[in-house]
Amino acid sequence: MSHNTILENQKRQPLDHLDSVWLFGYGSLIYKADFPYLQRKPARIHGWQRRFWQGSHDHRGTPEHPGRVATLIEAPAESCVGMAYEVTPDVFAHLDHREKNGYLRFFTEFEWLDNDGAVEGLVYVAGPDNAAYLGQASEADIAEHIAGATGPSGPNSEYLLKLAEALRELKVNDPHVFAIESALQALPSRRLG
Repeated sequence: MSHNTILENQKRQPLDHLDSVWLFGYGSLIYKADFPYLQRKPARIHGWQRRFWQGSHDHRGTPEHPGRVATLIEAPAESCVGMAYEVTPDVFAHLDHREKNGYLRFFTEFEWLDNDGAVEGLVYVAGPDNAAYLGQASEADIAEHIAGATGPSGPNSEYLLKLAEALRELKVNDPHVFAIESALQALPSRRLG
């Protein structure tokens, strides 16, 4: 599958017939809502884990040296906490562009952290069949990779550090993210993007 998934997302899920749509964010969408929304609430999605296995050729890296950003991988016994946004369908023109580097959106259920309610909404996931997928690596290797990457949206290290901070604010323990953060902080400061 191509890096650019804008048209694929628009073909797969036209949203014009809906008044609003819930969106689940688990990476930069937790802390960087550069789009209008009607409301936002902490939420959890079941059967998935957050992993820094996706390449970023367009935001936190370049085609020659992609950064590493979060995607979800299937993990039946796990869950992933993030932030859900209720948005109008026109917002997806911006979101499809923002998430174009290998991410496909699909509907799934997520539940609210503050009560027992649940809602069906969209989530963007970059699977192993996309051209930007980098795959599994040790947290130390991922930190080393992140330390040397930068792109039009800034240093790759900034993405990781802001995500770790946002997860702490949500009182979420994510061993994968925090292990990469620790490994990154242990690197000589001159290496950080």
